[in-house]
Amino acid sequence: MSDMTRIAMRYAEEVWNQGNLRATDEIFADGHVYHDPMMPGLPAGPEGVRTRVRSYMEAFPDARVDIAEVIASGDVVAARWTWGGTNTGPLLGGPATGRPARIEGMHWFRFEGDRIAESWTQADNVGLLAQLGLVDLPASQAA
Repeated sequence: MSDMTRIAMRYAEEVWNQGNLRATDEIFADGHVYHDPMMPGLPAGPEGVRTRVRSYMEAFPDARVDIAEVIASGDVVAARWTWGGTNTGPLLGGPATGRPARIEGMHWFRFEGDRIAESWTQADNVGLLAQLGLVDLPASQAA
């Protein structure tokens, strides 16, 4: 396992699963940019990562991320994951639903040295909203 892979796994385990937001200062570069279609305009650096993680952790305090696969090449690490928990707090301005949800997604991390400089995430956001009862999907698309 490469050092970059270990750092990406540390983000999943320490920050998401253990709630250690201070670890973001060691994992992410000061100018880190987060590309997340659900949360555009996050602050740069570790603070933007903490803002993003905090908002999901407040909405799903029991959530857990499980890494299915990690691939490293050059200065990039790609991770495929599942994430979910029970929605007991507000999510992106909407009220808590009390419903469980579990989705799949991927992260693409670009490294500068031993820190993540840029992150992209793609997740089944429509599936998340459907499981929470916030959007309706045609019967053929519902999971």
